Amino acid sequence: PYQANLLRDGVRRYLQLPADQTVLILHAKVAQKSYGNEKRFFCPPPCVYLSGPGWKLKQEQIKARDLGEAGFRVCGYMGLDSMGSSLMETQKLSFEEQPDAKGFSCAKALYISDTDKRKHFRLVLRLFFSNGQEIGTFHSKLIKVISKPSQKKQSLKNTDLCISSGSKVSLFNRLRSQTVSTRYLSVEGGAFIASARQWAAFTLHLADECCPRSEFPLREGYIRYGSVVQLVCTATGVTLPPLIIRKVMKQYAMLDVDEPISQLHKCAFQFQGSDRMYLCLSTEKVIQFQASPCPKESNRELLKDGSCWTIISTETVEYTFSESLACVREPVSPVPLIAALQLTGGGDVAMLEVQGEYFHTHLKVWFGDVEAETMYRSPKSLVCVVPDVSAFGSDWRWLRYPLTVPLLLIRDDGLIYSSSFTFTYTPE
Repeated sequence: PYQANLLRDGVRRYLQLPADQTVLILHAKVAQKSYGNEKRFFCPPPCVYLSGPGWKLKQEQIKARDLGEAGFRVCGYMGLDSMGSSLMETQKLSFEEQPDAKGFSCAKALYISDTDKRKHFRLVLRLFFSNGQEIGTFHSKLIKVISKPSQKKQSLKNTDLCISSGSKVSLFNRLRSQTVSTRYLSVEGGAFIASARQWAAFTLHLADECCPRSEFPLREGYIRYGSVVQLVCTATGVTLPPLIIRKVMKQYAMLDVDEPISQLHKCAFQFQGSDRMYLCLSTEKVIQFQASPCPKESNRELLKDGSCWTIISTETVEYTFSESLACVREPVSPVPLIAALQLTGGGDVAMLEVQGEYFHTHLKVWFGDVEAETMYRSPKSLVCVVPDVSAFGSDWRWLRYPLTVPLLLIRDDGLIYSSSFTFTYTPE
């Protein structure tokens, strides 16, 4: 009971002041295969961001143990899964602190060769402190391998190459097809920029053309050339005005093409209602550029190199944990990810199934600061008994308003995995 009370007090302190550590991996959804001796590096390069106040707390703990500043730096290795554990085949990552206090690193030299016959793979990230202590191993989402961008007209049967409304994309530009000149559409200080180092993920929405700009209702479906779209930066929420997406062929914007858009296609973005003005980059700046009409072919407009963008779908996966209660010697992985909740029964015996990934037998579900009786089903499922509302204090029984508590997963050694999910008790 003493240990249980100690743990519960610790969870309460954590809920008041969460000292989380978050690892965010950003990567493209598809990767182009390399043939022979060439190395087609993944573009955009997989990125890792470290955020949350828990990293600072950890730094202070390590300093207090007299290891000095040097012991704290985070470093890592990223590679493809099942490439063997040799660090020679992986890329070393060193993190730099950004103005927003996040740590950032990217793996610029990863590729998949034609000797690797897989259709899908994951990236594996291993993080360490520079004193050699392992933090954990983290996986990306699945990445589809393609041989080259599809040139034929996309059929909606092959939906994993099509791009749907509401999905996330990255846009990059290469002058004269040179890799060294690659620039990514990004956002800095609230403004759109073309960055040689960092890329942003944008949610691509299909818009309703008939509505005034301010209302902008979003539609579902696959995005086709000629559609009006809106690009919203996922990290900052900064938005470009409505744009018409055009197919690009040999530096011309094709005005009469309406086929579905596919991965790694070249496209251009015309500002809706403008006189041939297109989204364009000029070194680091993002500007509007006016295309030239083609006298002989009214269905084409001549673009500048900087107005031709390559589009690719992206994924993000986020792992959050807190060592504030634990003196953790073991790696924090596998970090469980909750995807959905399923409630069965009610009244006195309600059961909650927690669905997701990377579950194991050493986890307990907590409703706020109350531990629930938890049963492990599989790496994708935990089942727990929903605690009675009186566990939160005798007063709750008689109140007439709902009580919402955060859902946590806590490992045997006190390591906390927070989630974005909550549970609400409603009075009968």
